Amino acid sequence: MAVVELNIKGLDDLNKKLKRLGNSKIAKRIARKAGRQAMNLVRDAARSNAKAIDDPETREKIHKNIVTQGGKSRNPNEIKIRVGVKGGAGQNQYSVSTAGLSGGDTRHFRFIEFGTSKIPATPFLRPALANNVDKVTTKFVQVFDAEITKALREAI
Repeated sequence: MAVVELNIKGLDDLNKKLKRLGNSKIAKRIARKAGRQAMNLVRDAARSNAKAIDDPETREKIHKNIVTQGGKSRNPNEIKIRVGVKGGAGQNQYSVSTAGLSGGDTRHFRFIEFGTSKIPATPFLRPALANNVDKVTTKFVQVFDAEITKALREAI
């Protein structure tokens, strides 16, 4: 699985505002909100990519199971926001039940995304991020700055 890390540099004004804010919980909440809104752009792109390759003959719809989720990190100063397919790719006794998924059982998405020895890869998740890195970064910075400014106004 490919992991993409975004390091945003040159945000001196935001650093100054964060120091003035002083509360790491509020800063983390703001970062989580900005990250979720930014990654929703990737989710929407992945959904439109998946709609283009979903088989209309079957009831399984991959695009309906693509979601944005928060993740856990060992570092208390980090946040994780990820975009993926609900239900995962596992097929064993520990797999998540696919009964409540609106798109049906779409665990086969990994064969489409990565291909097999007999099926060529038709990626829809990876290009969703690769084609939108600038938009995601811009959205994150906009929301983060707006929320910090709002929190600083409320603190005064």
